[in-house]
Amino acid sequence: MVATATLLPGFADPVFDAQAVFRAAMDALARPGTIQQIGCPLTPPKGLCAASAALMLTLCDYDTPVYLSAALAQGVVPGWLGFHAGAKITSDKSTCAFAFFEKGSTLPAFGHFSQGTQDYPDRSTTIILEVASLEGGARLSLSGPGINGATEIAPLGLPATFLDQWRVNRALFPRGIDLILTCSNRLIGLPRTVNIKALEG
Repeated sequence: MVATATLLPGFADPVFDAQAVFRAAMDALARPGTIQQIGCPLTPPKGLCAASAALMLTLCDYDTPVYLSAALAQGVVPGWLGFHAGAKITSDKSTCAFAFFEKGSTLPAFGHFSQGTQDYPDRSTTIILEVASLEGGARLSLSGPGINGATEIAPLGLPATFLDQWRVNRALFPRGIDLILTCSNRLIGLPRTVNIKALEG
């Protein structure tokens, strides 16, 4: 039983705030590489940044199985999410609709998560990964739908195997996972359609 008196509050205005966060998430995925900002005030539970917590409240409900990293699953997040969104936590990566990882956590291979099917590619997992910063890391070039020519991002704290994993993921199209990077109250969307290459320097 969750001790509700110890839970942090969710959105101040659940309907308006969720709509605003949903628009930011959709804009991030429609325009890969652009940094979107979460404007609604929110105090995240321990282990989550504000953007990850806002996405959790917006995207997750009783119909969306949620996978949490080991650290998040052992903390206050499951109770907070269950109280505010009614979402169920699952330990099965292959069936989760959303997966959340805190900064510095080990990200499993994308192949462990639901890739969707040829007929229902939308049934894949969306991974929300907090990084140390959305800027200041190794330069990456993005191209593909939603991008005029090419654009650059430089997130700090991506897994060392990220580019190799992403190449495999993109080759599965229309199947494959989508990824949202978060830090503080900002986020970047990386849909499975995006081609990502390392830049020198």
